[in-house]
Amino acid sequence: MKKSLKERMHKGEFTAGSWITLGHTSVAEVMSQAGFDWLVVDMEHSAVTLAEAQQLVQVIELTGVVPLIRVNKNDPSLIKQAMDTGAHGVIVPMVNSAQEAQQAVQAVNYPPLGNRGVGLARAQKYGFGFEKYKRWSQEESVVIVQIEHKDAVNNFEEITSVPGVDGFIVGPYDLSGSLGVPGNFTHPMMINALNDIRKKAKLTKASAGFHVIKPDVKEFQRKKAEGYKFLAFSLDTLLLGSSCRQIFSKIK
Repeated sequence: MKKSLKERMHKGEFTAGSWITLGHTSVAEVMSQAGFDWLVVDMEHSAVTLAEAQQLVQVIELTGVVPLIRVNKNDPSLIKQAMDTGAHGVIVPMVNSAQEAQQAVQAVNYPPLGNRGVGLARAQKYGFGFEKYKRWSQEESVVIVQIEHKDAVNNFEEITSVPGVDGFIVGPYDLSGSLGVPGNFTHPMMINALNDIRKKAKLTKASAGFHVIKPDVKEFQRKKAEGYKFLAFSLDTLLLGSSCRQIFSKIK
């Protein structure tokens, strides 16, 4: 039987994925066939609607890839809707404290583990599979918090120690922004923050993740060598745009 993403994360296995910001099912289908372990439907920095997100989740899941949704913010209503699409888990942005991490975990889980409201949507097979889904959700749903603010770095141990937090993923752009140097990944403050995260990550059970934004294979390999196990490689628009530019520069 194929291991779930949660099991692989808890066993410290390496997995790789990417980001989808275009709300077309063909994009999800093309990327799902590329070999990624998981794909994230981005509802924070995109125009993807909830209806489109559900369609993307359907396509990703049908290809055997794990569908995740990055919600717009740490809001129980948004997390509930994302999970009801059938997503296998959520990535929650700007989690800067243990309390905020606990809020995210509770929003994913039904009582008594959490406070998620019960709906009969796609995830629950529209009312014909709630009991099975309830068990699956408790055992296999994934909660990943984003470490993308200097406060989150300071509170890293408390955040990643919250029961139910399966992993974290570093958001480099917002992290650099919180340090006052947006987009400057080589600034000493940014380097110190990343070194601090890596050092602390060795002491946590949460799977360590990083989003390599630009489609830079060497940078991806460096992050893997640094010990990150949950690695995101770029996103749909950058992959498409970079490929077009590289090819056109050779043929023009």
